[in-house]
Amino acid sequence: MSLSPASGIGRFYKHSAKIIRFVRLGCANRPFYHIVVMERRKNQHQPVIEQVGSYDPMPNESNERLVALNTERIRFWLGKGAHMSEPAAELLGISGLLPVHPRTYMTAWRNRRAAAEAEAAETETSKVDTA
Repeated sequence: MSLSPASGIGRFYKHSAKIIRFVRLGCANRPFYHIVVMERRKNQHQPVIEQVGSYDPMPNESNERLVALNTERIRFWLGKGAHMSEPAAELLGISGLLPVHPRTYMTAWRNRRAAAEAEAAETETSKVDTA
């Protein structure tokens, strides 16, 4: 079945909004994500246009989170006008393909502040224990 340019669906499909986002796979307590390009209106369990990467958020034995990206295809789809979901934009910012997402900076700032407060509380308790 080929869609002619005069058919309504062919015209819609060609110019419909595309989005690069995560599709969750895996099982309970063990998520795994495919980074895909799909139509914006579809939910994550409907067929995708193309898979452009994968992301495993669970640390492995070396405490690494594995990411695989097809940067050439991601750039192609961004050039075609595809949108990005926020989690995908954060991941691509960390990987260096896009500018770093502002939420990444805020998360890092909060983590540094929490670590500094924990260290200050630890040194205070050690001073009290030695006295």
